[in-house]
Amino acid sequence: MGELAGVQARLEAILEPYRSRLETFEIYGVPMLRRPGARAHDWFAGVSPGNGVIRFFLLPMYAHPELLEGISPELLKRKRGASLFAFPAVDDAIVAELTALTERSFAAYMTDEVTPG
Repeated sequence: MGELAGVQARLEAILEPYRSRLETFEIYGVPMLRRPGARAHDWFAGVSPGNGVIRFFLLPMYAHPELLEGISPELLKRKRGASLFAFPAVDDAIVAELTALTERSFAAYMTDEVTPG
C-alpha cells in the first residue's frame, strides 16, 4: 500500500462510525456522507484523493466555526478553505484530533435544521 493509500484508509476509518446513520452520495465526483434525503449541498463529510494529498471534507466546520476552537497548529495548517483539510501524511496525533473534531462536527450536523431534498 502506497503512503497516500495508507493516509486515505486512515481518514476513511474516521468516517466509519457514521456510515450506518448516513447515506453515501457523490457531489462533483467526490463520495460524501449526508443525512438520508438531504439536498446535495447539505452533506457531512467525505474523503478523496487530491494532487499529492488526501482530502478530508468536513462541512459542519463551515456553519460552525466554533468547532475549530482549540485545534492544534498542526491540524490548522492542513485546513484549506472553509470545509477541507489536505494531508500528504498523517500521524496518530492528527488522526486522534481529527476523529474528535469529526465527532463534534457530527453532533452539530445532526442538530442543524434538515434541508429536505
